[in-house]
Amino acid sequence: MTEVLERPVSDDRDRLFATAPRAAVDLSVPLGPLTLANPVMPASGCFGPELGPLLPVRELGAVVTKTVFAQRRSGNPSHRLTESALGMLNSVGIPSPGTSRFVHDVLPRYREFGVPVIASVGGLTVDEYSHVADELAGAECAAFEVNVSCPNLEHDGLMIGADPAAVEAVVAGVVARTPLPVFVKLTPGVTDIGEIARAAERAGATAVTVSNTFPALAVDVRTRRAVLGNGTGGLSGPAVKPLALRLVWQAATAVDIPVIGCGGISSARDVAEFLIAGATAVQVGTATFTRPYAMVDIVRDLARTCADLEVSALCELIGTLRA
Repeated sequence: MTEVLERPVSDDRDRLFATAPRAAVDLSVPLGPLTLANPVMPASGCFGPELGPLLPVRELGAVVTKTVFAQRRSGNPSHRLTESALGMLNSVGIPSPGTSRFVHDVLPRYREFGVPVIASVGGLTVDEYSHVADELAGAECAAFEVNVSCPNLEHDGLMIGADPAAVEAVVAGVVARTPLPVFVKLTPGVTDIGEIARAAERAGATAVTVSNTFPALAVDVRTRRAVLGNGTGGLSGPAVKPLALRLVWQAATAVDIPVIGCGGISSARDVAEFLIAGATAVQVGTATFTRPYAMVDIVRDLARTCADLEVSALCELIGTLRA
């Protein structure tokens, strides 16, 4: 994970905030009624308004907020992050300011970036998702992303996202409460992600995001304890990219709605792989921890990648994986 920067940070900032050359390739992608200028956005939980001064966010296709719950949450005990070979484990616990503070204090800061804002919606019960959607009614955002990878207190700690019926109930409740596009972020911890994706589609989802982090454990051999304060965590980064690609392909072949790919993306070529596997857009997470400017570099390199692949529009790559 540790990376040695080849240029001083100040040089990187000057380079990033210089006017980017206009792409000769059409990088736009459709997500239901929403069209993004390009397919690149941060994964929920990996980008906050405080990072805005570090990169020209206006060049991204969209931004995804951190997940918001009905009430304030402080998150899990430390340690919350630890490195792993080709990746990172996290057990942050999704801290949240609650819906009221989110609407009045946090969301306006995201909107200042001038790109579509996708609000991530969380819940510990099926009813809480609906309550959050009610609280966000009228909020100025472009779409909701329903995070169904949260513990489900109604079923003894099982994930809502592992139960097709629960996913369908959650999504139907949110869809009924908003005219906005509703994306659904799926968990990889299921036997058949296609079944879960179809449940979201039946309930009216506009798209599905595939996927969240993979359950994992890091051990301290000296203390013989888990490294993370919460015990287990979620593995992300380059190590999970082949796993995420497979899940994207499975979901894309199971549903007719768009798939947003997520997992180990750190370059424009990675984006091309996900699109070929069936994704329409992508989210970047772990790469931004060592390179906050990674998403902008990816966007700027997409046109060159398309030229190398002899396509004039990024959409020409979507779902072209050959058997």
